[in-house]
Amino acid sequence: MRYGFTTGSCAAAASKAAAYMLLTGKLKQNITIQTPKGILFQTEILETTRSETEVTCAVRKDGGDDPDITSGTLIFSTVRFADREKKIPGQNNRQLSGIHVEAMQEKRAVICIDGGEGVGRVTKPGLDQQVGNAAINHVPREMIEKEVQEVCALADFSGELHITISVPDGEHLAEQTFNPRLGIVGGISILGTSGIVEPMSSQALLDTIKVELNQKKAEGYGIAAVSPGNYGLDYMKKTYGYDLDRSVKCSNFIGDTIDMAITTGFEKMLLTGHIGKLVKVAGGIMNTHSREGDCRMEVLAAASVRNQVPYPVLEEILQCVTTEEAVRKLDACGKKDAVMQELLSKIMFYLNKRAAGKMQIEVILYSNEFGELAKSAGAEKFLQELM
Repeated sequence: MRYGFTTGSCAAAASKAAAYMLLTGKLKQNITIQTPKGILFQTEILETTRSETEVTCAVRKDGGDDPDITSGTLIFSTVRFADREKKIPGQNNRQLSGIHVEAMQEKRAVICIDGGEGVGRVTKPGLDQQVGNAAINHVPREMIEKEVQEVCALADFSGELHITISVPDGEHLAEQTFNPRLGIVGGISILGTSGIVEPMSSQALLDTIKVELNQKKAEGYGIAAVSPGNYGLDYMKKTYGYDLDRSVKCSNFIGDTIDMAITTGFEKMLLTGHIGKLVKVAGGIMNTHSREGDCRMEVLAAASVRNQVPYPVLEEILQCVTTEEAVRKLDACGKKDAVMQELLSKIMFYLNKRAAGKMQIEVILYSNEFGELAKSAGAEKFLQELM
């Protein structure tokens, strides 16, 4: 299947083209950037408007064969010279104290990034950007910074540029996303960690998981090491010396992976995962994609009720955007360990129910901030056998 490119890649490409036209005075009809994945993104530049002080242009989002509501949408970037009499605005630039100060010291260009029409703004804590910032995640910001700095170096420009990313259809599109629930208002988010969109065909992913399980079995593994993804990669390496890359990536298909591991001949499985995914299993959800269901805070609140968490904290948990934020609140009231053990018992119950006595499953549950949250009795032994 054909992969596509993220809104972050589109924003970076449009920004690079607009900066080039502003600083050189030359028209740009096509542009190339390198994504964090290492894949080149070559795209046409559309709807360009130019003046002496600013340039606006757009890139059309191509989601490849992934069912993405933003496919075909125009992502605009406006690059303008800063008003020399004004200080650098800091309210929308978390990186000001780092990247921008460093740029000024090294006499590189100072680049300030914000969101315009159709780009959401963060109103709740716990997301990639601080409250008040445009919902342009840190990797797209870094991509924009990198590509525009390249143009500035080419043009020998070390002044200050302001970049505004906008998506005219963004507010309407955001109604079809989880942004309103997450507290992102006014538009879509500019996202992407790899710069590319890999097709999410369910059958293609399931086939890949099956192939990986077959490979592990053929290589002589007696335990199927499974993880939803590489979230927690650093934690597992630091704590256990285990590389999550060695695990079969089950994505959201935890239940299907159990079924396939059994039919492949595995009698043991070690599931390691971030609480953001595995908390859904504690609610009996075996496909953890948000389209299938999202009961994270409800499950956390139920486990908290059973462990006498104070009512005001329960209300706060139900308002949390991320599980990391909810765990932080549980830690503050001294109930983190008890609630995590409660969750683990429910996770084990539903995993064992799915396995129906045909396979022994052990679990390690962790978060980015707190590391290990809970682990089943035989998890560490399984991990030692795998290593």
